[in-house]
Amino acid sequence: MISKNKLKELAVYKQQKRCDEDSLFVVEGVKMCEEILAANVPIQVVCATNSWLSQHPIIPQCAELFEVDADALDRLSGLRTPNEVWMLLDRNVLNGSKAEGAPLVLALDHVQDPGNLGTIIRTADWFGVRHIVCSEGTVSCFNPKVVQSTMGGLFRTQINYTDLPAYLASCGRPVFGALLDGDNIWSHTNPIHLPQEGAILVIGNESRGITPQVQSCVTHRIAIPNLGGTAESLNASVACAILLAEFLR
Repeated sequence: MISKNKLKELAVYKQQKRCDEDSLFVVEGVKMCEEILAANVPIQVVCATNSWLSQHPIIPQCAELFEVDADALDRLSGLRTPNEVWMLLDRNVLNGSKAEGAPLVLALDHVQDPGNLGTIIRTADWFGVRHIVCSEGTVSCFNPKVVQSTMGGLFRTQINYTDLPAYLASCGRPVFGALLDGDNIWSHTNPIHLPQEGAILVIGNESRGITPQVQSCVTHRIAIPNLGGTAESLNASVACAILLAEFLR
């Protein structure tokens, strides 16, 4: 069982600021923690109910393991309804690798809504896009809402934060940018396709789109046609899903 002092020590990680300071992140819930076990990455701490532990008698690469009750989970959890298991991990377990060899790289320019980023990562995972490059103004992929909404995609995707204009300027690939004044992706005269040398697909901020600095690096301006003619724009994660489907079908 967990001691009161240890519980107090771990409860501070409900605060994102403390996670940032210690370069840690929290994963909780049965589904997400199953993904952690499947990824076979080192785990700093596991706190779980007797019921969950009885189904997982061996947890490899776990530094500390505690059995907790529902009240203790409630103190640790950032969820409205705590769910059997809580884990604490070092952020270095998800260090991104270089994306030079990937056929399609997703670039995110100041995507700031955690739910959008999480859904984009989950969508990229579905389409097999394993490399995402984010501007430094994009919300952290370790934000708790991002982690939960990826539904495990976070652990199968390499994510790097960098100076995005500099990266795009030096990547040596075609750069496709989702812009309202871009070419219709369903045009018969200019259909969208994945170039043989690979490509970068840029998705911009939810309200402001792609920044001027990043736009200057875009070699192909593309747009999803607004057939209804009334909505001002598409949700960033929805637009990303449509474009990935078009590139990869």
